[in-house]
Amino acid sequence: MTTIILKPHKEESLKRFHPWVFSGAIARIVLDAAHKAAAPEEGELVCVESANGETLGVGHWQVGSIAVRILEFGVSALPADFWEKRIRAAYQVRESLGLVSNLNDTFRLVHGEGDWLPGLIVDVYADTAVVQAHSVGMHLCRKAVAEAIVTVVPQVENVYYKSDDTLPFKAAIEGEKVGYLIRNTDIPSSRDAEEFWSTENGLEFRIDWLKGQKTGFFVDQRENRALVERYAAGKEVLNMFCYTGGFSLYALRGGAKRVDSVDVSQKAIDLVNANVAHNFPKAKNHTAVTADAFEYLTAQKNAGRTFDLIILDPPAFAKHRDAVKNALRGYQRINAKAIEMIRPGGILFTFSCSQAVDKEAFRLAVFSAAASVGRKVRILHQLHQPQDHPINIYHPEGEYLKGLVLYIE
Repeated sequence: MTTIILKPHKEESLKRFHPWVFSGAIARIVLDAAHKAAAPEEGELVCVESANGETLGVGHWQVGSIAVRILEFGVSALPADFWEKRIRAAYQVRESLGLVSNLNDTFRLVHGEGDWLPGLIVDVYADTAVVQAHSVGMHLCRKAVAEAIVTVVPQVENVYYKSDDTLPFKAAIEGEKVGYLIRNTDIPSSRDAEEFWSTENGLEFRIDWLKGQKTGFFVDQRENRALVERYAAGKEVLNMFCYTGGFSLYALRGGAKRVDSVDVSQKAIDLVNANVAHNFPKAKNHTAVTADAFEYLTAQKNAGRTFDLIILDPPAFAKHRDAVKNALRGYQRINAKAIEMIRPGGILFTFSCSQAVDKEAFRLAVFSAAASVGRKVRILHQLHQPQDHPINIYHPEGEYLKGLVLYIE
């Protein structure tokens, strides 16, 4: 195995179990005899050693500022049962949290560094696991991952691989980026696009992992959706950036007087309508609208409409550090528009899923929005990602979802 030798004193972060080795920490690379190139191949397993020869761990080599993502600390090779053992540990956490039940067969099984599997995401929907690789190393290990999932998770019969939008675009990727790794051939293929339903807290959602965003559903808002249900009774609710309507369904079940769902994607609106019709076939208090969020809010304000509860769950406004300033302006603008349209005594649920925007910066943007409108605002809840999206205590970068529940006077 190729060995990565670090510069003196650069091993300290690894000894604190941070799973990343940055390129600037590397002193030299010792290639094994089988290598013909002058550098490791992207995605291959490498052993990392300190300057004095101490074995620090094994991880995937990659091109870029993060040169190695550590899979196992203190070893020079991965054990034969590595994948099954690591997937089993992740599943046991979800079982212990009560996320696996007749009322809930939807959960995140693997959350990258939070489950000591950097570069890997796995979401489970009923009998199907959807896998995304965010590194070439995980892409190369996709079949071993799939086999471990069906071995460990009793409900999973199919493993679908969806990494076309998550793999490094400069990498020379070999092998399919989309498609089934394991499939129960008794299940008709038509089910995937038309008839697949998964259960979250007793509500059923149609999941489209073939063409939908992410793995097909935003699993990370489960607990926050349940909180919306608690506040929804008798209220007129506006769910912006609604995607498949998760917040909308919880609000309807919570007894909302009326729910409006808005998204710029017609495909998302079609899914919202399908989900509402499936769960609430007699509901007449839901409307879904295809519209740009800023344009819709402006039009509704000009029409004099107000709401008791508004949910803002936009896509990431900043996907990298260079976009943070523009993102914060976007958060301030959208929150100001929403705060203006909430009736006295109303509630705003507002979120940021931009990892590059920390919670203090997001909170400041929302504070600036409230101040610009001149409303009195109280923070009722500070929200974050749920238990099946754990944050590795040694890897605080894994905290990405931030939310506030605000009471507007």
